Amino acid sequence: MSRPDLSAPRLVLASSSPRRIELLAQIGVVPDHVDPADIDETPLKGETPMRLAERLARGKAEVVAARSPDAIVLAADTVVALGRRLLEKPADEAEARRFLELLSGRNHRVFTGVVVIAGGQTTCRVVDTRVSFKTLSAEEIATYVASGEWRGKAGGYGIQGAAAAFVRRIVGSHPAVMGLPLYEAANLLRGAGWRPRIA
Repeated sequence: MSRPDLSAPRLVLASSSPRRIELLAQIGVVPDHVDPADIDETPLKGETPMRLAERLARGKAEVVAARSPDAIVLAADTVVALGRRLLEKPADEAEARRFLELLSGRNHRVFTGVVVIAGGQTTCRVVDTRVSFKTLSAEEIATYVASGEWRGKAGGYGIQGAAAAFVRRIVGSHPAVMGLPLYEAANLLRGAGWRPRIA
């Protein structure tokens, strides 16, 4: 049996999202440590959804990199937009219902920023995915809101759950809509020198 490669830098995930941890596991990436960053996610005046996704992902990565300067830090943030209107995490059931009513029968965009900081170098990608919802009935909206699945999710829905039945079409990255674009994350980690630890 090979010895563990103790010289390999630690990988720290700047998020406590179970979805991101599960997505990373799909491609064989297991963070050595999970260290969520608490930052102000309030959009700046005139800030576009794409810029917001990048800024928030970068901000989270920078906070955690300051705590773990010798590690490779991975962070991500997802923003849902209908035109220039941001649909953030709903505050309550009424707002979740309003978001679903807005998305019903329309196309929207999901911007997911992913950032890796390693050795003082920062690399970032923002993935733009277009999602098309079918027209939702009042019953479908009420049932989904009652399920509580919308809680803590940008746009008021999670594509990995029951809301998958609402999606007519996706153009872009399915895992990015879930919270982490795997192709881009894998490439950024590889470029930063991350390799799986060999047991």
